[in-house]
Amino acid sequence: MIGQKSHLANMEKWKQWREDGLLEAKKTLIETYLPLVDYVSGRLSIGLPKNVSKEDLASYGVMGLIDAIEKFDYERGLQFETYASWRIRGAIIDGLRQGDWVPRSVREKAKRIEEGYQKLEQQYLRSVTDAEMSAYLQVSEGEFQQMVQDIAVTTVCSVDEPIREEEAETRLSLLIDEKAKHPESTVNDVYLKDTLAQAIERLTEKERIVVSLFYYEELSLSEIAEVMSLSPSRISQLHSKAILRLRGSLSRHKSQLFQH
Repeated sequence: MIGQKSHLANMEKWKQWREDGLLEAKKTLIETYLPLVDYVSGRLSIGLPKNVSKEDLASYGVMGLIDAIEKFDYERGLQFETYASWRIRGAIIDGLRQGDWVPRSVREKAKRIEEGYQKLEQQYLRSVTDAEMSAYLQVSEGEFQQMVQDIAVTTVCSVDEPIREEEAETRLSLLIDEKAKHPESTVNDVYLKDTLAQAIERLTEKERIVVSLFYYEELSLSEIAEVMSLSPSRISQLHSKAILRLRGSLSRHKSQLFQH
């Protein structure tokens, strides 16, 4: 990742671009921060189908980087790398969605499992086991594990889906400490964070570790596999289960979150 020193070193270029509209300065900034596109697209490419090329991801990502450079306010003192990473990530996910790369059957499996976690964990008020989920879905535990594996490619991006279709705020954005929140959103944000914290507490220990390492420590799934001495496919399953549990919890509280 590009560090703080790099951001400060480019302050003059930011001024030339944002204040003077100098296109050469904008071009320099794009070239300087291109490694961010490689970094973000590389993380998102894990587990995606082979028909999704890294070149396509990079192409979407570059558009996100350009959008970030055009909208970033360097005078606010924020870290550009963080802002740009989310713009790049969002642009890539938008591109994937438009390509409709996930088969309908896989989406249906994900929906069934998410609904199962939502219903059972509301009923038992605890993390449900694979055996309980298998019984609910009326499949064997082996079939359930295969279902989870089949939908793994849909969950890498799932926490970046908008909470409401008409808005840009994502589930994952609420896991991060953001500044300058609008006052009218404070109550809902506090409630959502509390809901999310409770949902995370219901994850199994291994699921919590995977979520922490992937989203906070920013390790890849293969790196997490090495850290936890598990196979990459097992890490992928743990990640998928964690995300489906979280999505189920958030979906359950959706009407309460946005009733105002």
